[in-house]
Amino acid sequence: MRPPLFTRRRALAATAALALPLLAQAADFPAKPIRFIVPYTAGGTTDLVARTVGQRVAEKLGQPVVIDNRGGAGGNIGMDVVAKAPADGYTIGFGAISTNALNPHIYKSVPFDPRKDFTAIGLLGTSTIVLEVPSSSPIKSVPELIAAAKKTPGLPYATAGAGTSMNLAGVLFAQMTGTQLTHVAYKGSGPAITDLLGGTVGVMFDNLPASLPHIQAGKLRALAVAGPTRSPSLPDVPTIAETGLKGYALEPWFGVYGPANLPPAIVKTLNQAFAEALAEPAVRDKLLQAGFTPRASTAEELAALSQSEYQRLGEVARKAGMTAD
Repeated sequence: MRPPLFTRRRALAATAALALPLLAQAADFPAKPIRFIVPYTAGGTTDLVARTVGQRVAEKLGQPVVIDNRGGAGGNIGMDVVAKAPADGYTIGFGAISTNALNPHIYKSVPFDPRKDFTAIGLLGTSTIVLEVPSSSPIKSVPELIAAAKKTPGLPYATAGAGTSMNLAGVLFAQMTGTQLTHVAYKGSGPAITDLLGGTVGVMFDNLPASLPHIQAGKLRALAVAGPTRSPSLPDVPTIAETGLKGYALEPWFGVYGPANLPPAIVKTLNQAFAEALAEPAVRDKLLQAGFTPRASTAEELAALSQSEYQRLGEVARKAGMTAD
């Protein structure tokens, strides 16, 4: 039985009335400061990127962009704030390969589902993971490292911590080379580099910005980078795939996310502002000097990347029994 015409009209009118405030908010956006959640502590590369880009976004939008550092649980605490915020564009987050693709597979409890609880806004860029040894090491290439690992099962490698993208790089390397590596998790790159230089551990997967000064000083030897392309900071260092391990690629990526159901008009406004900021030469130069490669994208491209990496990294983590708790 068809509902009476006046009932359908009332339903349509009610739906339209509910939508009007959202449309008005989108049209006036932004009308107040925007909170940009960085789910890591202040002072790191992600914090520098957020503050550098956020300042220019604020100038373009005519409203302050307030950086709010909410570190802890591998970024889960900060991104949970974003997931639970109103879908009005005034709370956005600095998401990453870890928070939006890897963490749900390696933490026992994650308070959000990255596939459902966020709206992708756009990429910010990528960073580089470097595979390195002390300059005094007899290992001078990736094939030599693989040979050493096969000769010595359980060969230890250091990273800045369990559950990090560097840890994942080591897990993927072991899987693809058929070797057994022992992960030595440190609390940050600093202590790990100290032990690497001191000979306590002989191999490390690290975030390039932390190791670059030591590589440039000749104290560490970069064997390869983990990404699909060479790093602008180390143009003479091959990718792991170039050394013979075909198909190997792991490149940490970072992007801007809002809560689920963010209005498309607000997504478009934010995406455009961030893309324009990333394209500015002064911004690009500053980020490149910090070892971060700026790269904008559409919201749809970031959403697709997030979904595909969620699947790919989940398979790697499950196969290795990788955990962060």
